[in-house]
Amino acid sequence: MQTLTADYLVVGGGAMGMAFVDELITDTDATVVIVDRCHQPGGHWNTAYPFVRLHQPSAFYGVNSRHLGSDAIDQTGWNAGLFELATSSEVCAYFDQVMQQRYLPSGRVQYFPMCEFDWDAATPTFRSLMSGETHQVEAGKIVDATYMHVTVPSMRPPPYAVADGVACVPPNGLPGVAGQYDDYVIVGAGKTGMDACLFLLKNAVAPSAIKWIMPRDSWMFDRAFIQPGKAFADVINRNFAAQTEAAADAESLEDLLEKVAATGFIMRFDEAVWPTMWRCATVTSAELEQLRRIEQIIRKGRVRSISTTEIALDDGTEPTHTGALHVDCTADGLERRPAVPVFDGNRITLQSVRTCQQVFSAAFIGHIETSYDDEALKNELCTPVPHPDDNRDFVRCNLANNRNAARWVAEPGLAEWLLHARLDGFSNPETTPDPRDPEVLAQKQSLSQIAEKAAVNMQRKLDETA
Repeated sequence: MQTLTADYLVVGGGAMGMAFVDELITDTDATVVIVDRCHQPGGHWNTAYPFVRLHQPSAFYGVNSRHLGSDAIDQTGWNAGLFELATSSEVCAYFDQVMQQRYLPSGRVQYFPMCEFDWDAATPTFRSLMSGETHQVEAGKIVDATYMHVTVPSMRPPPYAVADGVACVPPNGLPGVAGQYDDYVIVGAGKTGMDACLFLLKNAVAPSAIKWIMPRDSWMFDRAFIQPGKAFADVINRNFAAQTEAAADAESLEDLLEKVAATGFIMRFDEAVWPTMWRCATVTSAELEQLRRIEQIIRKGRVRSISTTEIALDDGTEPTHTGALHVDCTADGLERRPAVPVFDGNRITLQSVRTCQQVFSAAFIGHIETSYDDEALKNELCTPVPHPDDNRDFVRCNLANNRNAARWVAEPGLAEWLLHARLDGFSNPETTPDPRDPEVLAQKQSLSQIAEKAAVNMQRKLDETA
């Protein structure tokens, strides 16, 4: 058994682990051992369905030190007019390049793919899944980059019974069976389900041949309001001000969501059906228009089993047949994990500190680790924001984000890092107004007063719905 030494042992070579290590490499001379069960960096991207793209612009993703993509504006398709969205293959290639061209050549990173870490061992130990060889690691700190437990459908069997003779695949199987089935049943209403529906529609499958099982309707972000760069700054800033006013004036949680929807920031599939799910799904208005072409929407709860003739759900059954392909899109990519201290002695547990911005959060935690010594202060700056699930979480997460942001701005030097952090796409020198401008200062003071009222009102509405 070989013994390795390093300042940091990072368990998990996915997006969060890579973003954290990037800050260590940039700001310190620390040595790092990265252990990962995948064959290359990128985590769940290595098993994601081939037609998936980032749901937000490539400019918001990856590591701070290296751009992902070319910052191009899409000219065609349902994302036309907005910043490019990297494909799964682009993301995997990007993280591999970061590893091969930046981390390993630094001489300070040792990378062990296809290895399983033993969390129960008295001494940090990992084993090669290929050779069986084991290593122990003497490390100053252990970084858990696996805690968020990202799961995609291809990583496990469906969570319901599937009878023999039933065709059921994860979204990964869709491209390989094109044209072999008469009908398609999409199971799951999250972003994966949306992607599967859009894949079929894009490839000329008739909407009448698609049946979409939607246990809960979802609120969706309009991607037009989640864009970097100067060209979008004015529209996004005005929309943010409108959202803040909506939060300040809302008379109930439902009224708040209606008012925010009126700004265009969030959308819903069916105006006649009140959504009860919010999981950060992000689409364009053109994509939503396509999804609305599907008329066979099954709202009978979750699937319990699928036989050759029917689908059993929480609230009834739905007919099916052997000529239908069932596509399982039910994996929990944004699992609601309990918040734990990010910094705990020699253990660092990577979590989201801004809603649905995992890689930014990991980079931020990495910066805090390299810039501060006091553990209490580090945890104060890195207060976790657990992933959302329902309508109350829209308020909870916004309040938590705002509290974190206010604390960060008050910390000397931290605002400067945020201003120049590539992964913080909403705060950069190009789009941040000059605070010395009297008009900008007046607008900021006015918005600050409204924001304070909005925070009080949102907390009240959250308490009322507890």
